[in-house]
Amino acid sequence: MNKQRGNPPISRNKLLAIAGLGWMFDAMDVGILSFIIAALAIEWSLSPEQMGWIGSVNSIGMAVGAVFFGLVADKIGRKNVFMITLLLFTLASGASALAGGLAVFLILRFFVGMGLGGELPVASTLVAESVPAEERGRVVVLLESFWAIGWILAALIAYFVIPDYGWRWALALTALPAFYAIYLRIKLPDSPRYEKVEKVKRTVWQNVRDLWKPEYRRRTFMLWILWFTVVFSYYGMFLWLPSVMVIKGFSLIKTFEYVLIMTLAQLPGYFTAAWLIERVGRKFVLITYLLGTAASAGVFGMSETLTMLMVSGMLLSFFNLGAWGALYAYSPEQYPTVIRATGSGMAAGVGRIGGILGPLLVGSMVAANYGIGSIFGIFCVAIIVGVAAVAFFGTETKQTELQDTM
Repeated sequence: MNKQRGNPPISRNKLLAIAGLGWMFDAMDVGILSFIIAALAIEWSLSPEQMGWIGSVNSIGMAVGAVFFGLVADKIGRKNVFMITLLLFTLASGASALAGGLAVFLILRFFVGMGLGGELPVASTLVAESVPAEERGRVVVLLESFWAIGWILAALIAYFVIPDYGWRWALALTALPAFYAIYLRIKLPDSPRYEKVEKVKRTVWQNVRDLWKPEYRRRTFMLWILWFTVVFSYYGMFLWLPSVMVIKGFSLIKTFEYVLIMTLAQLPGYFTAAWLIERVGRKFVLITYLLGTAASAGVFGMSETLTMLMVSGMLLSFFNLGAWGALYAYSPEQYPTVIRATGSGMAAGVGRIGGILGPLLVGSMVAANYGIGSIFGIFCVAIIVGVAAVAFFGTETKQTELQDTM
């Protein structure tokens, strides 16, 4: 590989720590939002439809950010986009703590979403391109495991800060990662694979067209379906999780406590997926963990007792986030370096359309007095569609070397 320009090569563990902390900040912001929606519903007297829009406008921004910054990352590098997006979502999140009404809050959440949507696929691409094939999947899943840490921090902030100090202070705490972006700018090298092919001149539209060339068409089709169904179900279920607990009759403080416990189950979900992904492959982990997600969602939606809600909620966290880890490991492996960020970003962008529709669907169905069991049943069906896409159209990429050029 060519020598890095400006920064020396970085060890795998240090790269994982630096990229993982950025990932953790992303998760903290998304996690905080799920708790804030429940708090804002009370403070601003929001309707279920308005609550749904808070989650969906975040996903609209994520869709735009994933596509735009994915395209840009193949032009100016993974590292530069990683830091631009980190600053964007952090500063917009901190500013949203000052919002005086729903309209301003929604505008700022759009920019938060842009940063989040752009950072996640680019960060996973950077890590995937920087580690050997035999440990690439495991390292990317471990990167995704920082998401659980961010959610746990969000749940802790929600539990200890929101009841006593309000949601504004909770959001203000999410602005702290802006200082971390300065550290990233100094310490983080770009992908060695990107550095090697950087001088190859390609247009953005050429990169987009090449996703549908015969050798990549099947992979692109599969990824778009998979991303849509996973993001649709995840944001529909998890952004509404605290609110669903309130609907089921629990107090706001108790809800935060229960969701924190459920969130802890995400960590073993990631770690088991990381252990399995290099032993049995990406397809097995994706299919198994998504089927576990579908089953857990069905039980959670129908549960009436606290015990069943807690057990099914923990299993939902375990399986769903393990599947997310495999998804982020699998996506960059579908394309060569010259279009990798474009392919991953566009797949994530299509997925974010599902993230727009999921929370809106829940809000409209709750307003129409549909039961939680019926709502979560829709997410079960969506996940099964994603499983079918992987099973019939997916190609196993375990420990295969990444391509650099077309």
